[in-house]
Amino acid sequence: MSGLHERHLAVSPGWLALYYRHPLELTHGEGRHVWDADGNRYLDFFGGILTTMTAHALPEVTKAVSEQAGRIIHSSTLYLNRPMVELAERVAQLSGIPDARVFFTTSGTEANDTALLLATAYRRSNQILAMRNSYHGRSFSAVSVTGNRAWSPTSLSPLQTLYVHGGVRSRGPYAELSDERFIEACVADLEDLLGHTRGAAALIAEPIQGVGGFTAPPDGLYAAFREVLTRHGILWISDEVQTGWGRTGDHFWGWQAHASSGPPDILTFAKGIGNGMSVGGVVARADVMNCLDANSISTFGGSPVTMAAGLANLTYLLEHDLQGNARRVGGLLIERLRAVGAASAAVREVRGRGLMIGIELVKPGTDEADPEAAAAVLEAARAGGLLIGKGGGHDTSVLRIAPPLTLTVAEAEEGAAILADALHAAG
Repeated sequence: MSGLHERHLAVSPGWLALYYRHPLELTHGEGRHVWDADGNRYLDFFGGILTTMTAHALPEVTKAVSEQAGRIIHSSTLYLNRPMVELAERVAQLSGIPDARVFFTTSGTEANDTALLLATAYRRSNQILAMRNSYHGRSFSAVSVTGNRAWSPTSLSPLQTLYVHGGVRSRGPYAELSDERFIEACVADLEDLLGHTRGAAALIAEPIQGVGGFTAPPDGLYAAFREVLTRHGILWISDEVQTGWGRTGDHFWGWQAHASSGPPDILTFAKGIGNGMSVGGVVARADVMNCLDANSISTFGGSPVTMAAGLANLTYLLEHDLQGNARRVGGLLIERLRAVGAASAAVREVRGRGLMIGIELVKPGTDEADPEAAAAVLEAARAGGLLIGKGGGHDTSVLRIAPPLTLTVAEAEEGAAILADALHAAG
């Protein structure tokens, strides 16, 4: 055990997870690569949990941060803040939400917490609909709408949460149905659930479940849900913390795969927009955002430095069509990984969209999740020079692949080859 690891254990909570038997200290990065304290170089296919969205040490972002820090680092929302207004204008326009208002936070957890506050205040109800296998953050309210046992440490809650079918396509009671019948069954389940409730405030849903193992319903499910929700006056919150900003390749936002319903009432974002800086936020139409009847500010949300980073990162992403790159290179990568998976009895499914790909592992010859195999592949991939993530419900048996959106074809090929070797080495 390293000295730094021992020091970490001495001062950190016991529930603060670290990857690997011998945890890594990352010291610097460039492009799609990072280096550890021993000088080892790794191809990064996880980006600090989908947060280094564009590239490590992207010159445009580091320059914007440095220049803004040289002017003023902090002011709070009590003063006019030009970078915050400029980024809010761009996010509002990109959101697709009419008459949109934007509130910046420091994390996705805080963004979802704010969305829940808005929805419950607007609807005068503390009842929330959420998806099974979901994850929405670690605050008291976000944990209470998380449908994933491994990430929900308490049953105590300020909200009454009811869980809906549909977030996981290939498991559960409707898995064998066609996409059309799957959607029909999930809508019927939602209708039945609402027949036993009293005025839910909102449905919160990730278009692609992140921590849950990059699972997703068929396109159009949330559009079908929206028709039901609208009849009941229930708001739709789209949690875009992991799916936003073009990562799925096909769409700029995950909700757009269900676009026949139009945009959500509330959209939350975080992670990638800051490219490593602490930026989150909520977008909602004006009547929803302005429903609070008490004072509120944010000390750190919308800080001049993080807003400068977000502006520079968003500009780079749009000018270099990183959504298109995610579609093209991600399509190649998932094709390669499906070929790798077809050669392994341990791989149940390779799924995903753009540069958001999950590899679900099971015990060969069964449908039983195999978290030990996932841990072994994680270690073997590191030994081969590749960093990946894990997820997938309570069993953490899914390898999560989410490189920066500037990933090249050569790097995609290299990563797929390392993963093939890691799967072989792990058994």
